[in-house]
Amino acid sequence: MRINAAPLFVPLSLLALAACSTAPPEPPPPAPQPIATPAPAPVQPKGDWIDWPITPGTWAYRTDGRGSLALFGEAGRDAIFIIRCDQSRRQLFLSRVGSVDEGAKMVLRASAGVAAYPAANNGGIPAYTAISVSPNDIMMDRIAYSRGRFAVETSGLESLAIPAWPEFSRVVEDCRA
Repeated sequence: MRINAAPLFVPLSLLALAACSTAPPEPPPPAPQPIATPAPAPVQPKGDWIDWPITPGTWAYRTDGRGSLALFGEAGRDAIFIIRCDQSRRQLFLSRVGSVDEGAKMVLRASAGVAAYPAANNGGIPAYTAISVSPNDIMMDRIAYSRGRFAVETSGLESLAIPAWPEFSRVVEDCRA
């Protein structure tokens, strides 16, 4: 009796081929992630704030559906400081470019006094840090009558020396009306 080996040969051949096949190559290990280095602390002006160089820029006054605002900065760039009157809330919002950590303070200095306020990020792009104050806050008058400039110092951000021009006062007065 003769045994036909063909039916056994085909399955054994397939089994042998399956054993010889190679598994797909393993993916390479992920590239090492660079260690995040903290951003360097901003260079702060030296000396008394009244002697700091004025931050470059000019003021521009505008109105929109929410009220009035004055923007300070260089032409063709995002404003570095903004004062906005929100008429419906009867609140002033003072914002400066940059973001801060939780618990940050914004300190306003004028020739007649200083005041500190809790500051928070606005969540927009570009990032701004803002405070909210009443239009009757005494610091708004101190800034309006400051001798040529006022300073804005914010936790973790470069301090600003901004000229005290009429646009700032105009927004404050708009909010008081």
